[in-house]
Amino acid sequence: MATIFKSSIGKKLIQSISGLFLILFLLLHATINFFSVIDSFTGKFGVVAFDEKLFSAGDGLFKLGCDFMSTPFISIMVPILALGFIIHILWALWLTAGNLKARGGYNRYEVASKAKADSWASKNMLVLGIIIIGIIAFHLTHFWAKMQLPEMFGVGNYEDDPYLLLTLTFKHWWMVVLYVVWFAAVWFHVNHGFWSALQTLGLNNSIWFKRLKFLSVLLSSVIFLMFTSVAINAFLQANCWI
Repeated sequence: MATIFKSSIGKKLIQSISGLFLILFLLLHATINFFSVIDSFTGKFGVVAFDEKLFSAGDGLFKLGCDFMSTPFISIMVPILALGFIIHILWALWLTAGNLKARGGYNRYEVASKAKADSWASKNMLVLGIIIIGIIAFHLTHFWAKMQLPEMFGVGNYEDDPYLLLTLTFKHWWMVVLYVVWFAAVWFHVNHGFWSALQTLGLNNSIWFKRLKFLSVLLSSVIFLMFTSVAINAFLQANCWI
């Protein structure tokens, strides 16, 4: 078992599995946030039931989604998610350091052949990862630390009205730009990481390669568009433009 952690293939397997787990979370997170955009078209944006109960019939979709994120199941998943991030980050650094030592210079940790290492994203996965980590920390201080964390101790101010926190965060244009830059980094990271991870897990023939590349573009674009539309919609709502 110890050889899994030491061999190059084993390291890539762990990196791939942890990466796919994080992509699944990203897709869930983007979907729940996108509910706020849907609420804008249905007239439910900012609608929170007076009873303040979880899953109240009077709440908008985004509020219901936030209620789901407050369930015991998600609370249990939080430390697992954090562990997934830690593993993914540490293994990325470990693999990159190994490549630097073996090749005498920077190269991406997923390289399987010269042809597949030509894209900009493939050569800068570590840089993209560092950008993503930095803004994740910033993001956590604006949302998780003000909603989920206080709610654990029963002293939250925003968990009953997530729309308010959303508009307060994105009311400034520069905040929207900052997040769009982050979403773009996520697009590049997911676009390359998804097909690379599945290749590592065995889907590496010429037929699947083209399909995986297409699915990677589709998946990363859906995540990018959902997140970006949330930020732009919140900015417009905060400034009473819609």
